[in-house]
Amino acid sequence: MSKRESHARDQLLEIAARLIAAATDERGSLEHRMSQMFPWMLPLSPDGQRECAQDLLDASRASFSTGQAHLAIAELTAWKETASALAAGGGADPRSG
Repeated sequence: MSKRESHARDQLLEIAARLIAAATDERGSLEHRMSQMFPWMLPLSPDGQRECAQDLLDASRASFSTGQAHLAIAELTAWKETASALAAGGGADPRSG
């Protein structure tokens, strides 16, 4: 395994640990629990948070089932960049709609 592959695997395992913690907690909605694990989600609209939470779960399942860590990492990165743009005054949530 290359150093890059090892790093991607470690990132995926970090994402998985947070997703499992959020998914198994029974307090609040999934998007609320996810925003506790990933506070960068907070600038997203409520619909954006719901979509983000589901997209991260779907991409993570795809990553684990195919062995392709980059699927979950890319999805997380895209949503995090969207939330960062919103926090910086980038206007309406472009990914929710």
